[in-house]
Amino acid sequence: MPRPHLAPISLSPRVVVFDYGEVISREPSDDDRAALVERAGAEAEPFWSAYWAHREGLDQGTLSIADYWSTVGRDLGLEYSPIDVHELWSIDHRSWLSVDPGTLEVLHALRAGGTRLGLLSNAGADFAGWLRFGSFAPLFDRVFISGELGLVKPGREIYEHVIDELGIEASDLVFIDNKAENVEGAKAVGGDGHVFTDAAGLEAWLREVAS
Repeated sequence: MPRPHLAPISLSPRVVVFDYGEVISREPSDDDRAALVERAGAEAEPFWSAYWAHREGLDQGTLSIADYWSTVGRDLGLEYSPIDVHELWSIDHRSWLSVDPGTLEVLHALRAGGTRLGLLSNAGADFAGWLRFGSFAPLFDRVFISGELGLVKPGREIYEHVIDELGIEASDLVFIDNKAENVEGAKAVGGDGHVFTDAAGLEAWLREVAS
């Protein structure tokens, strides 16, 4: 059945900027994670340690996809062929493409209330098409992807860039992220923010801020 619409939320002139991973998107499923570990040919614990150890380089654009997976493989004592890399990338990328309908309802409520929106994601440039041209992309005034900027959250520079590009005062930035350190990064430059745990909690917080 169609989902009911939420009542509009108006925070204007503030701009609400959303993280993507595990805020708009759902976290990769257990099946997604298992498929990636199996294709990598590794045990789960050392695989995820290597996977996250080098993720910032991928997100910042200082490591190519091929170099990232080569580095992960080296940590695991494995050598991945170009075909291995293509398949690992595909499984990994696909696992981040689900969406949370509750968060999307909040996004639409904000837009219905005349609130400007932005998106700021620590992600490789390979996510640019999905984030800029997916069905939810028109909700956002601007989309900022760390792998294109060469900057990553929670570094001060990435928030300052977003503020400048949106043409707002720092005090008008409201940042939503599932990681506390990234929200603290926004607050450190003069903005406000909320640590996302679920859509219901986010909606309640936004309505309190708007009141």
